[in-house]
Amino acid sequence: MTLLHTGKAGTDESSDILIEITPSDTLSITLESKVESLYGKKIRAVIEETLKDMGITGATVHARDNGALDYAIRARVKAAVRMGRGEHDT
Repeated sequence: MTLLHTGKAGTDESSDILIEITPSDTLSITLESKVESLYGKKIRAVIEETLKDMGITGATVHARDNGALDYAIRARVKAAVRMGRGEHDT
């Protein structure tokens, strides 16, 4: 199943990440992070790996990181994808 519309998850709080994902034909990841020079490659890899595991090959992802750990990044990406697929919890 592919993305149907934009999905968003996370906050701008410390130790969190805000993920916004929109449908696209190709994969593009934009990252804003104070620690990008140290951990940018790792953050992008976690986002890309999580998308791949969920079967997403095309999307535009904008991530605004505030020191999130890997598990939080994965959780926010998964939640944003589910929102983008229309899989809202009721």
